Amino acid sequence: MSKVLILYHSLSGNTEAMAKAVRDGAVSAGAEVNLKKAADAGADDLLSCDAVVMGTANYFSYEAGMMKDFFDRTFFTLKGKVDSKPYAVFGSFGGGGDVAIKSLAKLCENLGLKKAADLVGAQREPSKEAISACKALGAKMALL
Repeated sequence: MSKVLILYHSLSGNTEAMAKAVRDGAVSAGAEVNLKKAADAGADDLLSCDAVVMGTANYFSYEAGMMKDFFDRTFFTLKGKVDSKPYAVFGSFGGGGDVAIKSLAKLCENLGLKKAADLVGAQREPSKEAISACKALGAKMALL
């Protein structure tokens, strides 16, 4: 059974709804899932998973500060220890588009993680289609 870490930050609840959909998809595919808010996560969470899915909202055309904080706190502990571990990103945004999700992906790549799926984005409250895409993303990550 694979272990999938879903790490996210959400204030409005939109990104959290997406995170829970990713969780549901991963669980339905047989994965053990650790759903965690970024503020509560540490290096051990990323070291102990087989794949990671990270979610953020768009704040000022950048990922949530708590997502950046996770990288600030763990980068040097993790650097070189998670190379090629599969990752994917998702998130919600207002009018600013998916720039924050792409910024989060860049942080993942700088850490050495390997992109395993296309990003999933939703404008404001995730639609049924976005929730379905998140479930499919979770299932895909569970099977890596």
